[in-house]
Amino acid sequence: MTLPGFLHHPLSKTAPLAICALVLLAVTGGAARAQTADLVQDLYRDALRSIAEGRRDDATDALERVIAQEPLHAGAWLDLALVRCDLGNMAEAERLFQAIEQRFAPPPEIRELIAQARAGGCAGWQPRPLYSVSVGRGLSRNVNQGANSATYQPVDGGDGLVLLPDFLPRRDQYTALSADYIRDLTPNGTQGFVQFQGRRHDRLHDYDSYSLFAGIDTPWRIKRWKLRTTATVGYATLGSQLYQRQLQLQAQLMPPLPLPKTLQLSLHTGVTHVDYQTLDNFRGTTGEVRSQLTWRSGNQYASASFGLLDDKAAEQRPGGNRHGNSLSLQYRQLLGAGTGELGYTRQTWRSASAYAEGLIDETRRQQAHMLRGAFTYPLGKSHNLVVEARRIHNRENISIFQYDDTQLQLSWQWLGP
Repeated sequence: MTLPGFLHHPLSKTAPLAICALVLLAVTGGAARAQTADLVQDLYRDALRSIAEGRRDDATDALERVIAQEPLHAGAWLDLALVRCDLGNMAEAERLFQAIEQRFAPPPEIRELIAQARAGGCAGWQPRPLYSVSVGRGLSRNVNQGANSATYQPVDGGDGLVLLPDFLPRRDQYTALSADYIRDLTPNGTQGFVQFQGRRHDRLHDYDSYSLFAGIDTPWRIKRWKLRTTATVGYATLGSQLYQRQLQLQAQLMPPLPLPKTLQLSLHTGVTHVDYQTLDNFRGTTGEVRSQLTWRSGNQYASASFGLLDDKAAEQRPGGNRHGNSLSLQYRQLLGAGTGELGYTRQTWRSASAYAEGLIDETRRQQAHMLRGAFTYPLGKSHNLVVEARRIHNRENISIFQYDDTQLQLSWQWLGP
């Protein structure tokens, strides 16, 4: 039998002292019949995941079903009482606390936990904010995504084009600022979030960028299927002008597949509409369907995803509609006192028509690669030092769109509660 789920519950602040007592308490509940043990344990693990994800209503439903099938499951009784208390239902929580004290004769550590919950008065659900702020200094070798080649030779052998110096790579240092704020909106896991990112260059201020995104993220449960939906709206500036407006709708579906505990498969779909404010005929709407496989084991994490992309041009955009695919690989593990990360992303696009008839008659084919490495070193309970490096290769059949970039950044990160 697994340890009772209050170890994952936000009300628990005595978990390290209570582990041994919890084991004794769980044993007193007795074993379920062999034919139902696996089902009960799966249902209980599902309840613990719901608690960890803030889905208290779903956790309550799952815990009540556990108790109905295994009335002597001590962990489920305790978790249900704590969740009821967390939701402000003092009368129901007190009834459950008394039942635990009478049925299971809990050891002193559990009695102390119950006493703390009673002393708190079960004040009810309180939204919990989470936030982080990061400030960094960095260097980019190609701030403007300048072309690797200074000339373009048309495929028909006509006169070539020579790019102006402003369209060639330009390097600069910059200061970066980012902030994230997340807050619970409902007791069942719906959250609102706001994200800000800004980059100011030392010299090339025409490429200073700032973005602000806000959205709502909601978890759902359809029997054993898990669904998460996200709606986001965002604005971005480039230089001193509003550059882009964006609206995005996303959904993540996690089917109950019989996979090992270390693996999880999820399916993602989304629609993103982008409206450029300073560029004519560049508006478009992109649809994506993607699958992702994640692996967790101890202090290691890895993920791989592959998606199909379809971008519909809203107007006479150069190249017209386009379609492509994306591949992403990530790996993370503890390295001494810190955490190391490696990531690789590849994205391809294939346009439907010539980029600019009469000038550039080629149909654009793009393949962008990004390799990222980072190391996070904790400076204290709420402070981190982050070193990050990125290498970008953008390869295209139209030479003037090819570019490379290397970015290095050192950041200080502050994490809220």
